[in-house]
Formats: sequence, structure tokens, C-alpha cells
Amino acid sequence: MEARTVPEIVAYVFIDLAVIIVLARLMGRLAIKVGQPAVVGEIIAGIMLGPSLLGLFPGDLDGLLFPADIRPYLNVLAQLGIVLFMFLVGLEVDLSFIKGREKVAVSVSLVSIVLPFGLGFLLATYLHGEHGVVNDEQVSFLAFALFLGVAMSITAFPVLARILAERNMHRIPTGVLALACAAVDDVLAWSLLAIVVAIVSATSFVGVIQILGFSVVFAIVMFGVVRPLLKRLVDLHERFGRLTPDMLALVLVGVLASSFVAEEIGIHFIFGAFVFGVCMPRKGAAQMTHEITERLEQVSVLLLLPVFFVVTGAGVDIGGIDLEGLWELALILLVAISGKFVGAFVAARFQGVPRRQATALGVLMNTRGLTELVILNIGVQRGVLDGEMFTL
Repeated sequence: MEARTVPEIVAYVFIDLAVIIVLARLMGRLAIKVGQPAVVGEIIAGIMLGPSLLGLFPGDLDGLLFPADIRPYLNVLAQLGIVLFMFLVGLEVDLSFIKGREKVAVSVSLVSIVLPFGLGFLLATYLHGEHGVVNDEQVSFLAFALFLGVAMSITAFPVLARILAERNMHRIPTGVLALACAAVDDVLAWSLLAIVVAIVSATSFVGVIQILGFSVVFAIVMFGVVRPLLKRLVDLHERFGRLTPDMLALVLVGVLASSFVAEEIGIHFIFGAFVFGVCMPRKGAAQMTHEITERLEQVSVLLLLPVFFVVTGAGVDIGGIDLEGLWELALILLVAISGKFVGAFVAARFQGVPRRQATALGVLMNTRGLTELVILNIGVQRGVLDGEMFTL
């Protein structure tokens, strides 16, 4: 087939975006009607447009709709969506939730990370034999086990916050405690993932130390230099009474520049976006934060994240899972769910939390969703997870 011209590529990307938005909105509304968050429907829409459903029809429909030479352009848009999403995740992390609950929040977060991480590492000893080769290259057990451990350990703070808000649970004691635990969990888990990515990306022990050293310097600069400078945005917002285009442009430049630096260091660009979000001012900035979130969510949720789900769905082939795969899926679910639940429940009970509240906490800490997909995509990009493992 002849190479497409630039106008033809642009036209193809436009029609693909239109198809993605329509199906994402339809499936999102359907999910809401059956009592699920819209993002569940959007994730299913992405899987539907891949080999799992569209690829089952004759005529290679998924290949015709999303040709191989068009997918890199969609992937760039998808990664931009993830950058904005991770910035918003960092922006929503508010450690003020833990005031008066520091001991419980830290204990529950630590145990609900350590236990599923350890169980995931243990599970890797079984799964590595079947999924230890990616793109004809052997994946080290350590890299595979570390990624599997982190994937089992994550709790998605923004998803949990939305679920609690939708059900008016964010102000009751259980909801507030869950948010406090998830906020600490978010910071610890992403820090852990940054370390894992550094270990996987480096080619030697010296390389690991170098990447981690640069990461520490990056964090010091962000929190010691950039964060105080960002506090001036609050003064500007008070002066103008609104979020001006120049202020939003400054925030976007900061997000993109931080993402670039993080990628150059050797961790992943999402960490730059996340850290910049955490560095944004909190004191007296509630209205400004609301306006930033409102504007960026409109772009990311409506346009860019659905593209990410489609790019992700292209690597998911549910029909390719055999009986052995179903057994592996059962083990993964068992480790992921029980590790989080038992870790949170036991830690909460040790801190004197009532049994009913501790049980609810164990269930709520199992929230993962889109954040899990971000981690799995990093695993694929780093050549640690194969297609079947990614699907499972």
C-alpha cells in the first residue's frame, strides 16, 4: 500500500477521533444507567474497538479503522491525555485529609501496599515462566516481579474520590478515612513505581543509582524551588478574580516541561506531571484548583482519555485467553483483591477501627480503574509485559 500523504493522515485521525468520542460517550452513558462509573463504559468501548470485538468480524475492521500507520499519531494524543490525567491526580492529592488520622492512614496504606506487593512478587514466580519473553527478548524475573507487585499494590485516589462523592460518602467518617488512606497510598505507590521503573530502565546497578539520584534532585527542585514560585498563582487569581488564559498556559507549560524532564531522567513522563500536580498550591487555592480541573477535564475526559482507552484496547485480545489464561486471571484477581482487602482490614483493626468500618475500608482500597491501566501501559512500553499478561 502506498504511503499516505500528510492530509490523508490528518483526515484519518479526525474520523478516528469522531468514532472514538461517539462510542465512548454512548458506552459511558450505558455504564451510568447500570450503576457504574462512566469510565468503565469508556474502557469497554476501547476494548470493543480492538481485536477483542471489532477484530472478530471479517474484513479486518479494526485494521481498516485504525491502520498501523495512523496508530502512532493516536498514541501521541493518548499519552497527552495521560499526562493531563496524572497532573489532575497529583492536583487532587490533598494530605489535609489525614489530619488527626495520621497513624491509621499511614498504617493502612503501608500494609495495603506491602502485602499485595509481596503476594504479587510471589505470584510472579509462577507466571514468569509463561510470560517471561516479550518481543523475542527474555525479561528478567526481577523486572517482571517488581511490575506485577506494583500493579497489585495501587489504589486509585481520584477514582475513589469520585465514587465516594457520587454516593455522598465523602463526608462520613468511613469515607474521610478511606480518602486519607488512599491519599497516602497514592504518594507511596507512585514513588514505588518510580523506583521500579528506574530499576527496569537502567542497564546496570550504577545506572539505577544515577536515575534515582537524578530523581531525588528533581523532587528537591520541584518542592524546594518550583512549589514556592507556584504560590504566586494564588495571588494572581485573587487579583483577576478568575483563571486567566495566561495562568492556564503557565500551568500547562509546567506540566509538559516536568514530564519532559522526568522522561529524560529515565523514570517516566507521568511522574513529572504527577509531581507538578502535587506541587500546585493548596492554601487559599480551592477556587483556582476547581477552575483548572474543570477546564482540563473537559479536554482530557471528552477527547484524549477515550483515545488512550482505544490505544490500550488495541493490545487487549480477550478471545486469545485459553483455560490456562483463565486460571492465571483467577490467581491475579485473588492476589490483587485479597492482598488489598486483608492488608487494609488487618491494619485498620490493629489501629482500633471498628470491624464494620475496617471491612468497608478494605473494599474501598481495592479501587483501581484507569490508574491501573497507566501502570500496565508503562510495563508494555518498557518491554516487561507481553500482550496476554497485559490483557489478564
